[in-house]
Amino acid sequence: MQTNFFRQIAKLNLKGDLQITFTQTSENNFIASVLLKNEQCGDEARKTIPPLNLRGTAEDLDNGFFESITQPLQTASGLMVDMESFMKQLEETKRNSAMEKEKSDKEKKEKEAKEKKFKDTLQKAEELEKEEKYKDAWSALPKASEFPDYAEIIRKKQDEYERHFAPSLFSENQSQSTEI
Repeated sequence: MQTNFFRQIAKLNLKGDLQITFTQTSENNFIASVLLKNEQCGDEARKTIPPLNLRGTAEDLDNGFFESITQPLQTASGLMVDMESFMKQLEETKRNSAMEKEKSDKEKKEKEAKEKKFKDTLQKAEELEKEEKYKDAWSALPKASEFPDYAEIIRKKQDEYERHFAPSLFSENQSQSTEI
C-alpha cells in the first residue's frame, strides 16, 4: 500500500515542528489533533496557539484531513514567522533608537573615564615606586573594589610593593633557619 501522506505534509511548506496525535474515541470515531510549534519564534504568544482538532471516522479523516488542516496551519506558520520577524525588527529598532544610542554613548564615556582614572592612579603609584617609596606606592594604588576588571593587576602590584616594605615572616624564618 502506497500513500502520499508525507508528500502532502511537505507541500504545506510549514515552518516549525508538526505534531499529530490520533486518538480513537469509539469503535469507528477518531480525533486527530494537529499542532504546529516553532521554537525559532521568540514571541511567547506562539504558545497560546491551540491545536487543531478534527473528529470523524477513519474514512472522514482520510477524505478531508488535508483540506481541513491546510489553511489553518499555513496561517499559524505565517503568523509565527511574522511574529519572529517583528521581534527581530523591534530589537533592531531599539538598538538604533536615539535613546539607546545616547545610553550606549554615555556608558562608553563612563567606561573611558573610569579607565583613565585607573591608568592615572596606577601611573602615580609607579612613579612612587621609581622613587623607592613602596609604602606610598602601595597606598596610591587604585582599590580593587572600584576597578574589578583590573583586580588581578592591582593585587600583583600590591604584592610586589609589600615585598619591599613588609617582607614575609616565612621567608625571614627560612633564611634564619638555614643560617644556623
